[in-house]
Amino acid sequence: MSRLSIRMRTTMAQLLLGVALPWNGAMAQSTLKDQLVGTWTYVSVDLVRPDGIRTPLFGPNPQGQASFDSNGRYILMTARAGQAKFTSTNRMEGTAEENKAVVQGSIAHFGRYTVDETNKTITFHIETSSFPNWNGTEQQRPFTVTGDELTWRTPASTGGGTAEVVLKRAK
Repeated sequence: MSRLSIRMRTTMAQLLLGVALPWNGAMAQSTLKDQLVGTWTYVSVDLVRPDGIRTPLFGPNPQGQASFDSNGRYILMTARAGQAKFTSTNRMEGTAEENKAVVQGSIAHFGRYTVDETNKTITFHIETSSFPNWNGTEQQRPFTVTGDELTWRTPASTGGGTAEVVLKRAK
């Protein structure tokens, strides 16, 4: 067999593998965790009462992001849009009312997360939160990913009902 013939066969084999492997990879079903990985921006955070009445918990246009990496780490920050600026330019000198508005108008936490593929839940293993009562806790939430939309539900701690969080994939 000539060198040219061997090279051509090798090249053909590589081309065939190069075409077949990506196609087979694309055909594989992605896991819920795979679908979750990335950065998401908030669309809505509503308290949904048992009678169906919805109340926006962070206003009509909540701001923030949630990021999930492939190693099981996450960080999220949610804030009410349009919060008033502090009178002082020093954040350590906020008035009681200004500080209260910030605490009631935002939540942030980070840590590890796990996904239960069977039950379609995400568990936040919260390391640190802007609400210190959540530090070191685990919170499980049912969730769905539909295209570029992520939704999870959280039992509301006040007011009855469920908090429904809707995010869209950041572009």
